[in-house]
Amino acid sequence: MAEVVKPRPASTILLLRDAEARREIEVFMMVRHYEIDFNSGALVFPGGSVDKGDDEIIANSALYSGGEGMEVGELSFRIAAIRETFEESGILLARPKGSKALVDASHAGEIEAAHRAALSDGKTSFLKVLAENDLLLALDELVPYAHWITPEGMPKRFDTWFFLAAAPPDQLGAHDGKESTDSIWVSPREALEGGETGRFKLPFPTTRNLIKLGKQDSVKSALDDSRGKDIVTVTPVMTKTATGRVLRIPLEAGYDGDVFEVGAAG
Repeated sequence: MAEVVKPRPASTILLLRDAEARREIEVFMMVRHYEIDFNSGALVFPGGSVDKGDDEIIANSALYSGGEGMEVGELSFRIAAIRETFEESGILLARPKGSKALVDASHAGEIEAAHRAALSDGKTSFLKVLAENDLLLALDELVPYAHWITPEGMPKRFDTWFFLAAAPPDQLGAHDGKESTDSIWVSPREALEGGETGRFKLPFPTTRNLIKLGKQDSVKSALDDSRGKDIVTVTPVMTKTATGRVLRIPLEAGYDGDVFEVGAAG
């Protein structure tokens, strides 16, 4: 019997902004590099694995705000989400010490220019970036949205928390050119249409979360709708039928169904 691979803790953020001149929201997404061994070439939200540096930040509560009453596990997912989003997009969800406002776009740009590449290359730590720039991670800006675990039997598995967050004003974001080769602000509707036409390659969890997100017409409504909601963990189960392959997920997870066709019979 094959050994079950333990899922690796990971986080991702759906960064949202209101679309100009139409009642839709837009979300920041990136195209994964075709040589990446997980979701290569796919259109995804910024994010990645929790690492030991995130635990070092947890130990120093002077480096984050909004984490009161949270357990270590929840803190690590939130810190990883903000760090990975900064590494992958340059967008920084943090506040200058003593301020209630998020770091402005100009200052965020300076921090990105000085530290983003070194951080991505492992030449500096996120803890160091925060300390040197007198920043507090804005953990309270993240609203839990979904929790997906890669199915058993896959060679690479992730235990991923999805968070919603309003994008900081005027922080536009850009892909790093390494792990991702393109980036775009796109409405859920446009992303899903692109998935249908072949313009975009959309992983199953991404598709379901875009459909769910597309029911909201503003950033405020999306955040308000998700605050305080119970999150149902989704671990898809693949089943082969006479007509093809289907994925089963919990109906109560809120994805408009529990059985989804994902491929024709081979």
